[in-house]
Amino acid sequence: MFRLLSVAFLISVPIMAQAPPADARPKRPTPPTRDPHTPGYVTAKELPDGTNAPPTADGNFILGPTHNPAPEMAVQEGVPQGTVYNFTMESTDSKIYPGIAREPGTFGKADPSDPAKMIVTTSHPAPYTRKVAVYVPKQYVPGTVAPFIVGADGPDRALFTALDNLIAQHRVPVMIAISLGNGSGDAQGSQRGLEYDTMSGLYAEWVEKEVLPLVEKQYNVKLTKDPDGRATMGGSSGGSCALIMAWYHPELYHRVLTYSGTYVNQQWPPNPQTPHGAWEFHERLIPSSPVKPIRLWMEVGDRDNLNSNVMTDNMHDWVVANENMAKVLAAKGYHYQFVFARNAGHTDRTVKQQTLPEALEYVWQGYPIAGAKN
Repeated sequence: MFRLLSVAFLISVPIMAQAPPADARPKRPTPPTRDPHTPGYVTAKELPDGTNAPPTADGNFILGPTHNPAPEMAVQEGVPQGTVYNFTMESTDSKIYPGIAREPGTFGKADPSDPAKMIVTTSHPAPYTRKVAVYVPKQYVPGTVAPFIVGADGPDRALFTALDNLIAQHRVPVMIAISLGNGSGDAQGSQRGLEYDTMSGLYAEWVEKEVLPLVEKQYNVKLTKDPDGRATMGGSSGGSCALIMAWYHPELYHRVLTYSGTYVNQQWPPNPQTPHGAWEFHERLIPSSPVKPIRLWMEVGDRDNLNSNVMTDNMHDWVVANENMAKVLAAKGYHYQFVFARNAGHTDRTVKQQTLPEALEYVWQGYPIAGAKN
């Protein structure tokens, strides 16, 4: 059964993607600083330092190197604050994700016959407990149907603070936020990796069947069935997961927000239909598929991840992956905004503090907002 933990008014404590302990992963080399004007990268508009892209504009933008927090990322006097409900979910209660883990201090090895495959021999069934936070804005009328956003690697209290301020300013709709902790671990052989890096509709189906009904029942909210009123967000593998949810279930989600999206080859176990994992998005899936009703905001840092594991498959450069995403999205005519952040690492906290309000406003463009000025 889920366990109710607490009900508290939100505070502004930014939470980024959960990571395993430092001693549980190999030391990674410092990524090089990439130039956004590198030949082969998308043409992008350089913004004045410290500013964000317009929330109504599609296309490619370069920001930084200074990243000051947006005023909407701090609690503002007089702004109604939503309520955050915290609870946990146990692996023993899930029919979809009973739980796996990789032995501590062990890692996969590249398949000598195929560098695009990772061999993991130390993953096994294991229980987990995941934290969940549900944000209900002060303006929500209990029992009425509301749009919502589902976020990975939660609880993400920075999101809740931003929503307080943006909702009060009528810049985004009055929405519920469901911030889901992952099932522990990282990358191939872990529960987090299984949930976030698998190229299928399974994670979205888990949310639909095991999370949303619980939220509605426990907190007297009604979540819209309209995919245009449903958004996903996340950073790193949580970011690629956010797009995976909408890609495989566009009847459920139309709006996606990603920081340092892991559009690289991280999937495990291997899937012959998508042998290159999320790298397939820009390599094959988006270019060869009819346009889906997805609106996407995405960011990458100039010092983002590069070859973060033992695979030498040329499909582990986060900057190239996100640049390629921008290319194929533009070629297919998607509504997207791509931000290349100078002076920024992987899922960079300062970049999120600067851009999250604008990103949310962009993602929710076109959705009715009560009280908004035309």
